[in-house]
Amino acid sequence: MVKKEVAPITREFTVNIHRRIHGVQFKRRAPRAVKVVRNFARKAMGTTDVRIDVKLNEVLWSHGIRNVPFRVRVRLARKPNETEDAKEKMYTLVTWVPCAKFHGKQTKTITE
Repeated sequence: MVKKEVAPITREFTVNIHRRIHGVQFKRRAPRAVKVVRNFARKAMGTTDVRIDVKLNEVLWSHGIRNVPFRVRVRLARKPNETEDAKEKMYTLVTWVPCAKFHGKQTKTITE
């Protein structure tokens, strides 16, 4: 299997956290939501190095450990790794995008 070369790109997604943490214990909901966002970014961008922004972490924990937001809009940016001894050439930065309503929102690619 030949691994494709990945290029830097930025996309916006809506992550439905509610369906992914259904049935999880109350005291594990917010930590699981962080893991869900991390796994979503890993699959969507194809990098194992995923870094979550501080503001996104605050939004996920904003209502406490039990009451995680149902959905969250995130911007995934695949960027080149600057460190010399990095295992991977690219990493994914996950940031929060403020969004009042999620209805009708599509995945969109952002050109910088």
